[in-house]
Amino acid sequence: MNVTQAQNPDSAAIKAINEQSFSRHIKVLASDEFKGRKPFTIGETKTINYLKKEFELLGLKPGHGKSYFQQVPMVDIKSVPEEKMVFKGQNGAVEAFYQTGFVAGTKHVEPVVSISDSPLIFAGYGIVAPEYGWNDYAGLDVKGKTVVVLINDPGFKDPKLFKGENMTYYGRWTYKFEEAARQGAAGILIVHDDVPAGYPWSVVRSGWSKSKLQLEAEDQNKSRAVVEGWISLDIAKKLLALAGKDESLFSEASKPGFKAVDLGLTTSLTIKNSIKRSVSNNVLALLPGKKKADECLIYSAHWDHFGVGEIIKGDSVYHGAVDNATGVAALLELAAAFKKVNPDRSVLFVSFTGEEQGLLGSEYYAKHPVFPIAKTLADINMDMMSPMGKTKDIIVYGYGQSELEDYAAASAQKQGRFVVKEPVPSSGLYYRSDHFNFAKVGIPSLFTGSGVDHVKYGKEWGTKQAADYIKTRYHSPQDNFDEKSWDMSGMVEDVRLLFDLGFKLNIASRFPAWKNGSEFKKIRENYPVNKD
Repeated sequence: MNVTQAQNPDSAAIKAINEQSFSRHIKVLASDEFKGRKPFTIGETKTINYLKKEFELLGLKPGHGKSYFQQVPMVDIKSVPEEKMVFKGQNGAVEAFYQTGFVAGTKHVEPVVSISDSPLIFAGYGIVAPEYGWNDYAGLDVKGKTVVVLINDPGFKDPKLFKGENMTYYGRWTYKFEEAARQGAAGILIVHDDVPAGYPWSVVRSGWSKSKLQLEAEDQNKSRAVVEGWISLDIAKKLLALAGKDESLFSEASKPGFKAVDLGLTTSLTIKNSIKRSVSNNVLALLPGKKKADECLIYSAHWDHFGVGEIIKGDSVYHGAVDNATGVAALLELAAAFKKVNPDRSVLFVSFTGEEQGLLGSEYYAKHPVFPIAKTLADINMDMMSPMGKTKDIIVYGYGQSELEDYAAASAQKQGRFVVKEPVPSSGLYYRSDHFNFAKVGIPSLFTGSGVDHVKYGKEWGTKQAADYIKTRYHSPQDNFDEKSWDMSGMVEDVRLLFDLGFKLNIASRFPAWKNGSEFKKIRENYPVNKD
């Protein structure tokens, strides 16, 4: 099959991506039988075996040696903090109740951990970023102390700072925990605020009320802060008042030269852990290239969700239909399409475990890659595809990062569509899915999202639908597959776009590059990538 045939809307490859097979996969993956697809459960067993079977039926080879599975050693920790976290000061105390005022856990693999009378320090955004001339920990010794930090980065408040409204990795909660640990803090509490966080408190509560997975670490994660957690904005304001400060302190944190403030308060907390060690699995399927089999393009989508948890509106199964049965189904659709075209370079289809627990499966793959990093063209990641039908646009998250967005724009144009930047760049979605672990090691990574400018109902309607999903179904048992109300046509068009993009990328004469200004450009330049 030649290039023209492969990209033709009537080609066998394009037709392999269709609503019927797409729906079939989602219906199975998001069913009650799969129990919310949580690692270490029967849901994982059913999911990975389903993917193995489907890849075998398509004629793809095992992607990890002779196996379709890459084992990922993990620890499952169920952290249960005390029901009440008390903050004490000379003028009284503030009580925060578990799940309504605070959530907390630990990465320490210990039955019980605690902090006692730990001094509270407000450390702004909790960021150390030399390239932006920013250090919230400058001259600060936080050993044995608990830092309170804001979510997002200073660019959220001042467009002249960092990347303005485009959140950097420094704005992510994962980074803030990592940096607090590097600084030696005993505890860290992030102040939640709906807008700069990009999601409501209910998402935080839901995520932290369940057990959490992490990769095995030689030091049992003793290098991390003892307590990691969040407090509500209301509790944070009460802490400022108890400390004799006002809310202007939060605004001051966005100004260059901000100095951390000792709040004159202390807090204590004990956390009890239930610990289980086990092995989860990434699922890998390989389509070897006919000319350059030692080089590969990766398509990825995480298979995991939250399993069975807190009952909401009468349901306890977190089905994860949109998040991310849609992405996994897309992965299978793309595998079927590429099987029709006999690609020049190898194509590796990877479904990751542990994304919902902190991008764990992709982190493990990035440390133990099947293909050398220098031989990997790119990662194209799929996560949360919209069931509201066709749109005129397609979103590129982290716009401005790499040449992959130029490929996306060209493929969109062939469909009579156009690429747009993410509508809420301050939410930092580029740093919140599996492609980010590829970016961290220098591999150009693309993360697209379904558009909102609906072909029939317009942009306002589409934006409302997207917002309603986040508000009412995201990370809840209500993220169900509804065969009657879902319009699959938009997903199909998006995946056909990603096939076209990947096909052209696969036969290109050179690897895609990061753009100037990307924080990942220098990392890639250290690898002797193919430029011929």
